[in-house]
Amino acid sequence: MLKSLRFEQMLDQLAPAERAPVVFLGHGNPLYAITENEFAKSWQQLGEKLARPQAILCISAHWETRHSTLVHVGAMPKTIHDFYGFPQELFDVQYAAPGAPDVAQDVALMLKNHAAIPTEEWGLDHGAWSVLRHLYPDADIPVFQVSINRDLDFAGQLALGRDLKALRDRGVLILGSGNLVHNLRAISREVDAFDWAQEFDEKVAGFLSDRNFADMADQDQYGSLLPQAHPSVEHFAPAFYCAGLVDEKDQLAFFNDQFDMGSLSMRSFIYY
Repeated sequence: MLKSLRFEQMLDQLAPAERAPVVFLGHGNPLYAITENEFAKSWQQLGEKLARPQAILCISAHWETRHSTLVHVGAMPKTIHDFYGFPQELFDVQYAAPGAPDVAQDVALMLKNHAAIPTEEWGLDHGAWSVLRHLYPDADIPVFQVSINRDLDFAGQLALGRDLKALRDRGVLILGSGNLVHNLRAISREVDAFDWAQEFDEKVAGFLSDRNFADMADQDQYGSLLPQAHPSVEHFAPAFYCAGLVDEKDQLAFFNDQFDMGSLSMRSFIYY
């Protein structure tokens, strides 16, 4: 297994660079967007250290489509409150960042072999703005989302990510937002982490450390662990889009590598 740096080491090494990193954040509970917590603190620290990107492309677990990959090309993406049962304070949040229409239109062309379609019908869902408001609280960096195409398997998501590699050299930060383990049916305050959840999380971390993305995308590698860790796989999918963007020269760092309520892995990673 290749060595990964600790979060603090990675922060010390980050320096302004033309080539943007690839970041996957375990976003967890929507309330982390508005509360003081250890996860949000790490997102804030990361945003303070990252070189300012030209734009941000976000792939969130909360925008899924069928038959095509949609690319939001609007000039002012709306803040989408795609949840219920939370305090009004959360619904009051607005993340008024501008869109990136020119870059987004380029992305739609780059993904023409993946049935990409430009659209203005979306915005920023909570998988995006809940972490962005900590990374870049001034909301002054252009940002847009690309949908998760549910017709693609994990290997197809890897392939789509590879076709976006050129964006990194244009200073576009690619941000995946999901969770490496996400089973809301099993959440519990009685355990730190279920054995099956920890096993799945560590298995994925091993694939990421070894850059063994082909095995990571092979569902047979997980056996019965996959439906336990992901009754539905939308929170796992952004990790594959991110993995497809990785080069051999990238360094890897994990952070927030712990569990929330037993069955939500907050493990995050950055290749830079």
